Amino acid sequence: MEGDNIIGLKQNKQNISLEPGGQLELSGAPLKTLYQTCDEINSHLYQAKTVAEEMGIGFLGLGFQPKWGLKDVPGGPKARYNIMQKYFHEIGSPGTESLFMTCSVQVNLDFSSEADMIRKMRASLALQPLATALFANSPFKEGVPNGYLTLRSLKMGQIDKHRSGILPFVFYDNFGFEQYVDYALDVPMVFVYRKNKYIDCGGMSFRDFMAGKLPAISGQMPTLADWENHLTTIFSEVRLKRYMEMRGADGGPLDMLCALPAFWVGLLYDEVSLQNVLDMISDWTPENIQNLRNEVPITGLRTQLQGRMLLHIAEDVLKWAKDGLDRRGLNESIFLNPLKEVVTSGLTQADKLLNLYNKKWRNNIDVVYKERCY
Repeated sequence: MEGDNIIGLKQNKQNISLEPGGQLELSGAPLKTLYQTCDEINSHLYQAKTVAEEMGIGFLGLGFQPKWGLKDVPGGPKARYNIMQKYFHEIGSPGTESLFMTCSVQVNLDFSSEADMIRKMRASLALQPLATALFANSPFKEGVPNGYLTLRSLKMGQIDKHRSGILPFVFYDNFGFEQYVDYALDVPMVFVYRKNKYIDCGGMSFRDFMAGKLPAISGQMPTLADWENHLTTIFSEVRLKRYMEMRGADGGPLDMLCALPAFWVGLLYDEVSLQNVLDMISDWTPENIQNLRNEVPITGLRTQLQGRMLLHIAEDVLKWAKDGLDRRGLNESIFLNPLKEVVTSGLTQADKLLNLYNKKWRNNIDVVYKERCY
């Protein structure tokens, strides 16, 4: 609850939260297999649809609000988002659109040690633009094509240079937990939570907070909960907590929701596949990866990296993901089938939607609500 409003639900180890623009976010339980994960999202969508249909509400599997303008999106009743909106406005960031109009699908994966985390962070950050291209699914804005395959990715990259991007320091030789903490300490604060209230701390320093010198609540020291809250205001392509969040993919249809964890589990939970990725990216510089991240929203799988088309890199990486899943021995590689189709055809969800819009839909965006409703 926040005031008189229900803003979230809990059941066992699952959470549902109401995001700023009415997006419904399921934070699933830690699970062991991709079958369990896909069953969980199926169950969640069934419950959401059953309740919503009685209220005349539907849910879209897209990465960006296709028709409404920002002014048309009703804000959720959460004070933290009001503070974030104010902060983004003050720093001249388009972050408000990211909060209210985007929708992603994310996968959280664990690590066994600091050394394991370092390897997985480097592999996943380097390949995040590839995932962004494979799952591109936000080609519309305000009723027409917006010029991008994934406008969500573009907007998230523009949100705030202090808290978004590919984190070049992860590729430095000295990277580890301590370096990530140093980075997070220097990310400007947005809010702090005290006595059931969010307090505006826009732009203030967590280092000052550690010294008891936070202007908004002078003399008070941070708790672990304050630190965990602060980490949620970082929007990098991969976010490190007690697990790693893969944050590069647009929301999409059910089979693509199930394909995302399959992609990352096959690559990161198998030692051979992970080493294949690390070998491939060994001569990629942070600048290469950032440029790739900047170009992918426009050109998707047709983006070039070191003279090679991303589509051809995707072919190799998808094979490694399949091999990694096969070595788990759980018959999970079936969940990669939607990605095989993308790579074989060269057409992402966004490409298919644009073809439909230009031909079958006759430039009528309203059809997307029928075609992409869960």
